[in-house]
Amino acid sequence: MIQLLVRPSLILLIGLVLASCGEAPKTNSALILDQVEKNPAGWPRSIMTSQGLLTLDKPPQRIVSTSVTLSGTLLAIDAPLVASGATMPNTNVASEKGFMRQWDSIAEQRGVKALYQSEPNAEAIIKEKPDIIIISTTGADSAMRLYDQLKDIAPTLVIRYDDKSWLQLAQIFGDLFGLEAQAKSVIDSFQQQAIKTKQSITLPAQPTTAMVYNPDGSGASIWTSQSAQGRLLEELGFTLATIPNSIKGDISMGVRDDIIIAKGERFPDAVTGQSILLFATEQASEQLVLDNSFLQNNKAVQNNQVYAVGNDTFRLDYYSATNLLTRLQSLFGDSSND
Repeated sequence: MIQLLVRPSLILLIGLVLASCGEAPKTNSALILDQVEKNPAGWPRSIMTSQGLLTLDKPPQRIVSTSVTLSGTLLAIDAPLVASGATMPNTNVASEKGFMRQWDSIAEQRGVKALYQSEPNAEAIIKEKPDIIIISTTGADSAMRLYDQLKDIAPTLVIRYDDKSWLQLAQIFGDLFGLEAQAKSVIDSFQQQAIKTKQSITLPAQPTTAMVYNPDGSGASIWTSQSAQGRLLEELGFTLATIPNSIKGDISMGVRDDIIIAKGERFPDAVTGQSILLFATEQASEQLVLDNSFLQNNKAVQNNQVYAVGNDTFRLDYYSATNLLTRLQSLFGDSSND
């Protein structure tokens, strides 16, 4: 059984996730949201979603993901992903196809087709003849408005990603699609690197504000402890800075638990960390933050404790999370432990 854990240690989190791999379903238990139930013989397998129970009679062979965020995790566990929704192309985070740069080359090798860029297109999805369709309920890449249309085409898995780490998503997908061994392999690999990173870095001044900075300087999207970014940082020993209750962002990307959007006059009040980690950007943006007129009284800015952690860190999957560990090691690693 997979349940959301809010503040576990890294070892406990992954240990609990892995422990679920071999569990047979509890035939008399009440179904829990996002829990996968397996027939003792292997198939069928079912999962309770916000739209009701979804059952698969056999492993899927043609998966279509409408969420570019979820596609990276599907690729990491070798799921038979044939097509994916994409985002705005040719940006710092996305390739010319609109795929995330951290896994674009892997998608190319596996022949994954880009369905559309940003705006969901039902005809493009149907054309790929999926035997399962995956939709995220939150985020800019959500295609929920197409659910009623798509569910009549193929079994359609509806799942949130703003309240789960990619580790949990990998386990859910592995259990549901019969890819338990592949999910365990990537989780084990990441676990080993994360533990090594935690042991070998010296943290910057704490607590830390982790955020995606608006290039125009007007504000930022700040990661909460519910985000994949926030959870990973906490597992590595970082303390996320408290965001005042008075700070309320917009909901342009839907009602989400993973970010708080702070703009204008609210921006400096939201950035309370003694250090700042800048996600979805590179080192050149550090100076932009240091020069931001809104933040001149901020302790992290005054003490030059501002660090960019890479363009590919806006959407965390196995590939970008592994890259993030490497960058944190580079920024804060203790050379005596190398």
